[in-house]
Amino acid sequence: MTSYDLILAAAAGAVCLAICVTLWSLGQRRSFEARIAALKARLAQQAGGASGVQAWAEAFDTAVIEVEGGQAGLVSGVESLAACAQALGVAAEVNAVVAALGQADPDHAQKLTALFERGDACVFETRGPNGSVSVEGRAAGALAWLRMSAVTGEDSGLPSAARFAALIDSVVEPAWVAGADGQAVWGNEAFIRAVGATASTAAALAGKSFDRAADALVVEAAETGERREALRWINLEGRRRAFRLSAQPLDGGGVGVFCADVTEIEDVRDAFRKHVEAHDETLNHIAEAVAIFSQTRRLSYHNTAFAELWGLERAWLDERPTHGEVLDRLRQRRRLPETIDYAGWKAAELARYEDLSPQADDLWHLPDGRTLKVVRQPHPLGGMLLIYSDITGELKLKAQYNALIQVQQATLDKLNDAVAVFGSDGRLRLHNEAFETFWNVSPHTLEAAGDFEGVVELCVPRLHDLAFWRELKGRVADPDPQMRAPTSGEVRTSDDRIVVYQSRPLPDGATLIAFADVTDTRDLQSALADRSAALAEAERLKRDFVGNVSYELRTPLTTIIGYSELLERADGISERGRNHVAAVRAAATQLARSIDDVLDMAQIDAGEMALEIEDIRVADLLLNAQERALKDAQLGAVTLAVECEEDVGLIRGDGKRLAQTLDHLVENALRQTPPGGRVTLQARRALGEVRLDVSDTGRGVPFHVQAHIFDRFVGRDRGGPGLGLALVKALVELHGGWVALESEPGAGSTFTCHLPETQQPGAMQPELGF
Repeated sequence: MTSYDLILAAAAGAVCLAICVTLWSLGQRRSFEARIAALKARLAQQAGGASGVQAWAEAFDTAVIEVEGGQAGLVSGVESLAACAQALGVAAEVNAVVAALGQADPDHAQKLTALFERGDACVFETRGPNGSVSVEGRAAGALAWLRMSAVTGEDSGLPSAARFAALIDSVVEPAWVAGADGQAVWGNEAFIRAVGATASTAAALAGKSFDRAADALVVEAAETGERREALRWINLEGRRRAFRLSAQPLDGGGVGVFCADVTEIEDVRDAFRKHVEAHDETLNHIAEAVAIFSQTRRLSYHNTAFAELWGLERAWLDERPTHGEVLDRLRQRRRLPETIDYAGWKAAELARYEDLSPQADDLWHLPDGRTLKVVRQPHPLGGMLLIYSDITGELKLKAQYNALIQVQQATLDKLNDAVAVFGSDGRLRLHNEAFETFWNVSPHTLEAAGDFEGVVELCVPRLHDLAFWRELKGRVADPDPQMRAPTSGEVRTSDDRIVVYQSRPLPDGATLIAFADVTDTRDLQSALADRSAALAEAERLKRDFVGNVSYELRTPLTTIIGYSELLERADGISERGRNHVAAVRAAATQLARSIDDVLDMAQIDAGEMALEIEDIRVADLLLNAQERALKDAQLGAVTLAVECEEDVGLIRGDGKRLAQTLDHLVENALRQTPPGGRVTLQARRALGEVRLDVSDTGRGVPFHVQAHIFDRFVGRDRGGPGLGLALVKALVELHGGWVALESEPGAGSTFTCHLPETQQPGAMQPELGF
């Protein structure tokens, strides 16, 4: 390449470079012009916004202050600043107003310092002598901004929205603002916790509900434009609580809902209701008639006994008649006390509503004979409480009791023993006239003494033993059951009288004490004891005499009987002599039997006869008795028969004594039966006993003798001591049985021995056993 080419190339390159630089310069210029135009537009916009902010601040009476580096300057709101300065009572200068804000309250000064130094936002309200100033502080970069507005006139007492929100947040019950659809748009802290939300904004509260019924209440308040209230039980924080909900439509839309926790009030109300129901139920179960009239004198309550006492219809009582209407109806049915002036009596009865002092009880004597006790008292809730008690039976019992006391007093007065009755409190309740005479005291003195100690002081002069009186006091006043036990004893008085005392607890807790002078009785007992000893000695001497005489008589009689039997069998004695010997033997034998009877009776009377108990065949007992008396029956031309049942069997007893009993009865029957008659021995078993009958067809026993037939020394018309039937009775009784007689003059007699199957010594006749 030539140099020319090089020069041309360099020139072309330079030209291209110049063109490029020119084009780039044109582009940069256009760009700068566009940026300048944009900056001019933005500057115009900022100028228009500032003027708008200033206009907005002036339109809403707000002063805006800029603070930078401790220097404050007014941005807008000259008139608002003047109004704030007037409310705070300072000059209308920015620094003076800011200083006044810090001086009004130390807390405000701290908030302003935190705003200026650290940029902490604050909101407060400062009260000055002429009004209040609402202050809101914000920080933007290095600048701090204060927005102030004066609150004067009717709005001077109203808190700011922030303060009011803080106030609502401090309320422990939920409170919120809801829309017309019931959805909450704002709520206090309690509401947020109750619904489980995270914030009080509408977005955070969307879908949250405190109670569906509360939402319906909000919708109803919004639709009607009127306040609505309701009581709801809601489970909150694990506890069932009662809330009174109030939904109030707000100016500008929405509904404010406030909750008042009335759980305690409702619990108290429920407890009060249950208490009233229990009180009413209790009154329905008492016997007294109860009626409660309200302040308007209408029947507000009555129990069942009230309707039954007066016979009033329940339906009519449920209509709550007045007190006067109740009295009129009772008057028509003659169930009130008879009175001449009923109108005056009724007016006086109704006038008691005006008297709030305690009123005396009344007694109403009704025409049907009943007596009612009427108790009136003012009711705590107003009105009158009336209680009607039917005391007819009580008065009757009281009259009977008084009559009984009078009878007891009259009865005690007729007793010879000195009797006094002391209550459990030691008071003297009753005493008789003998008590006054016994201790030589007057009735007035006893009444003045009053209690046991006073009575003892009156009795001590005649009975000095204080230990005796202390023990007796324990019987009266000591509640110990051992001390309350009955006791008795003897003491000797100062005038040498022997006194028997006894104490007896009474069912009502009282104690009866009785004193009796037994001096004469003891003297008489001593004399009787001496006489009884003398009689016992005489009885012993008589028994010994009878025994000795009987023994002495038995020996020669045995000799006489023996020799008479020899003479009867001897040869060479004439028939007449033989008859004389037989008569001697019979008389001796009769005398020996009489002596045996006397000895047996003496032995029984002394309680010395012992029975030899063994098993005895009843049939053999009768047959042996028949065999022993058969000869005498043949001599007297009397038929002697035995009738014995096959099932009589055995009996427990003394065979010798039972045979002796039958011998006496058979002998007595043979004596009473004329020739050609009949004597029957019979045995039978019935009702746990064996009956032995000896009957005859003789002349019988006169009625006047039958009552004494078994007495001693009765029936001696045929000789003998008259002890046969008495001995029969004694022997049967020794066997635990008894003997009876059935007889009619001219128709014979039947003697029956009732013997027990098992021997019972000492048993008496059933009709004589006590």
